[in-house]
Amino acid sequence: MSLNKPEKMPSLDANVVKIAVEMESENPQLKEFNQKIPLTNIIQDLCSGWDLTDPEQYALKFSEKTNQNYVTEKNRNEIKNGSVLRLAFSPSKIAYDILQTLHSESADDKNERTSALQKLAECSTDITFALEFINKQGLALIISLIERGKCQGAMLANALASFVELMDHGIVSWDILETPFINMVASYVNNQTSRPQEAKVVQSSLSILESIVLNSSAKYGQVEKEVGFPNLVLRLENQNPIIQQNALSLINALFLKADPAKRKIIASTLCTKQVRNVILQNIIQTSSGEVGSEMAHQLYVMQTLCFGLLEERMNTKMDPQDQDAHEKIKELRKIAFELDTISGGDASRRQLSPFTKDYKKLGFKYDINPALDFTETPPGMLALDCMVYFARNHVDAYTKVVLENSCRADEHECPFGRSSVELVRLLCNILRIGELPSEQTTTYHQIFFSHDHPFHELYCVCIVLLNKTWKEMRATTEDFVKVLSVVREQITRALGSQPANLEKLRQKLSTLTYSEITNLWQQERTSREQWESHARPIVQLKELVTPEIVQLIKKQRLNYMVDGTRFTKYSQRGQRVKDKFWFVRLSQNHKVLHYGDCDDKSVPTIEELPNKLGVVDIKALLTGKDCPHMKDAKGRKSTHQLAFSLTLDSVEMTPLYFVAPDEMVYDYWVDGINALLGNKMTSKEAENDLETLLSMEIKLRLLDAEGVGVDIPQDPPPVPADPPNYEFCYDFK
Repeated sequence: MSLNKPEKMPSLDANVVKIAVEMESENPQLKEFNQKIPLTNIIQDLCSGWDLTDPEQYALKFSEKTNQNYVTEKNRNEIKNGSVLRLAFSPSKIAYDILQTLHSESADDKNERTSALQKLAECSTDITFALEFINKQGLALIISLIERGKCQGAMLANALASFVELMDHGIVSWDILETPFINMVASYVNNQTSRPQEAKVVQSSLSILESIVLNSSAKYGQVEKEVGFPNLVLRLENQNPIIQQNALSLINALFLKADPAKRKIIASTLCTKQVRNVILQNIIQTSSGEVGSEMAHQLYVMQTLCFGLLEERMNTKMDPQDQDAHEKIKELRKIAFELDTISGGDASRRQLSPFTKDYKKLGFKYDINPALDFTETPPGMLALDCMVYFARNHVDAYTKVVLENSCRADEHECPFGRSSVELVRLLCNILRIGELPSEQTTTYHQIFFSHDHPFHELYCVCIVLLNKTWKEMRATTEDFVKVLSVVREQITRALGSQPANLEKLRQKLSTLTYSEITNLWQQERTSREQWESHARPIVQLKELVTPEIVQLIKKQRLNYMVDGTRFTKYSQRGQRVKDKFWFVRLSQNHKVLHYGDCDDKSVPTIEELPNKLGVVDIKALLTGKDCPHMKDAKGRKSTHQLAFSLTLDSVEMTPLYFVAPDEMVYDYWVDGINALLGNKMTSKEAENDLETLLSMEIKLRLLDAEGVGVDIPQDPPPVPADPPNYEFCYDFK
């Protein structure tokens, strides 16, 4: 009898979970799912329970709203206690049935073929099905149907959508596509119609062409030839936001992959007033006033690529033989001084003031040969371009800046030439001229869509600002670096307020005076002042308080994880998946990570996230290039710096791969995971928080000593000698 007792006790095997399995028009089965038993055996058992023959034609699927993929030996570890699965036809059977229907070309089967393609579009999001369908030569059939123009209307829309989903898995190279297919897809973009069904055709066609440009080795020229920019600009006027987004993505892809000469042509088209107005009126300044995160990213990419064309001039030194550049320098002098003479100045001044004196008044470091001012890169010749633009297009402001400084004492003169060179260098740094677009950034500046020459106009506004700030600071030439630091702060804060146009920028800059900047700096210094004293009493107090502060930071990080974060999806090869997001939350008891798919706006509750990962199952945290999904992500800017992943104790469990949207989110999650694992929080954000909170805590504890002339000694005072006696009682009698 004693030998039978263990058999009567409930199983405590960690590999066994209790689940429900449902099937259409059948009562659900409650089962114990053993992770060690092959899926084929489990499916056979389920089919027997429902009296189904041919169990090889069935498979299990997840039935959550955000996850309806097939269960495989690779992802079966995602099944947890309480999971609900669905018994459905296997990928092999569905792929076979769809192909049988598509191979039939009878006119009577048109509706069936349309339904089959719709089913294909839905199923192709699952990589298990996609592999099965492609292995059965299904992709080749879809390509043939599209290429030969055999589909129309809803059938075509579903065929294109199916192709997009099948290719998104990265199973097949984009180089397999031939010219007839590309031409046919391009014709759908060029064909301007307004029928609702055609919108889906255009969406998919734009997405396909973008992927061809980005992922094929030699198909760029074919796409660029077949799809004209005027047609893509017309698509930006479409009220369908997906079409707008995909059109802008294709424009950016063509821009990014173009050779330098073609980039200039594309940029000249994009910077025209007509195209800028289309973007402003139809994308940025819409009635809803909202721009989705993917669209914001594409606007940022376009802006970065356009600014990138300035890199050549920024890195070009002035050639001593460049006669045109020498003429521009002479033109700066002529506009500043000769026009002033013609309009009523002293006619004899030209004899009294040789050119070298004029160049000195213009603020060139090398007044004998001003060309030498433009030999340092950056900003190179871009500085001269901006100065000439200012002089030609804002004559009054230019002459005012130059002549005002001509009247000042030499030590208080704001040198226009040197200031311009340093200001252009500063603007290039702020706007990251020459850098490739980041894959994470979604910050664009509407102001730069409001003018044909946005960078040059920004310089014109900022050189006036620099001159004004110089006067407010009563600066001398020795204060040059200090003035530039203030101007940098003014520009950065003004752009950060997202002004809609240049006038709004000027208004914002007018409020950011030198005194206002110093007040802001003082406030920030007070709120996050670093305690620099090395006095032993303060050091000892810091050591006493630090553990409390660390616990406070740890609590904040865990609360941040409880609130959850939306991450962009990346493939296992480190490629960003457009418009695919997932959300992760930590449970209130800090024991389980809940995650699942989401869109770019919603914030799912913890109950809406179907997948779970116990903290105890986490083996290690990997960051940066050590992450498995970053091994192939070579050359992608700022991706691996924001990547981290969780390796798990069991090899049967799928690791979690993350790419944070920015450095703060990266630091918070890495800190939080380290805290959960009992490791030290080592991020820059944690160091800054510790420094700030520690400084505040120390100041609060020393408030009684502040303002009453109490100096904290470097060393504690010596302990006095013992008194001769301890009879301190005072006799009042």
